[in-house]
Amino acid sequence: MNSLSSGRPLLYLCILLSAMNAEAGSAASPDKFSLCPESPNCASSQSTDKARFIEPLHYVGSMADARQKLIDILENTKRVRFVKVETDYIHAEFRSLIFQFVDDVDFYFPPDHATIHVKSAFRKGYYDFGANRRRVERLRAAFEKLAK
Repeated sequence: MNSLSSGRPLLYLCILLSAMNAEAGSAASPDKFSLCPESPNCASSQSTDKARFIEPLHYVGSMADARQKLIDILENTKRVRFVKVETDYIHAEFRSLIFQFVDDVDFYFPPDHATIHVKSAFRKGYYDFGANRRRVERLRAAFEKLAK
């Protein structure tokens, strides 16, 4: 048996796991986020679990204006990369300074509601020391400051 072909199942498994991991923190669909994992490294405004629930952002005015304010905040935040920007959905990656860990942050703007649902989740690992919850609260503070 060829020694190269014997490693192919392992290679395929690694590729499959990498693809699954890349989407681990993103939304299942723009209007419904994937569930937070059992680990304490996620905060979501759509979570039914009190430990992982965080209030959504609220705005006054048009969805387009609120979306642009949020985009402006994200563009002026260090180590943020936009992955997907749609009319009612934004997916961004936040990278930590020292270890370069990636957190996935999703924003959903439901039609006819002056609300922005948010989910911030650590992509790998178990514990984030509250970083995702603090991130959402910092974004909320910046957003509310711009709304005044």
